[in-house]
Amino acid sequence: MFGLREPSHWLIVALIFVVLFGAKRLPDSARSVAKSLRVFKTEMKTPEKDDKGTEAEGGAEK
Repeated sequence: MFGLREPSHWLIVALIFVVLFGAKRLPDSARSVAKSLRVFKTEMKTPEKDDKGTEAEGGAEK
């Protein structure tokens, strides 16, 4: 259906981003997205530690 397989499609997408955000803001936006992805990956790798801690606390309160 909709795929970005051709280089011309990627060029159009890049051009739209430059027009919307401006060339000066793109590096800052890319850094923010990368930082958010790093935090998300870290949080996804350690859910067991959080779940075990909340179960122990929940049991102590009841």
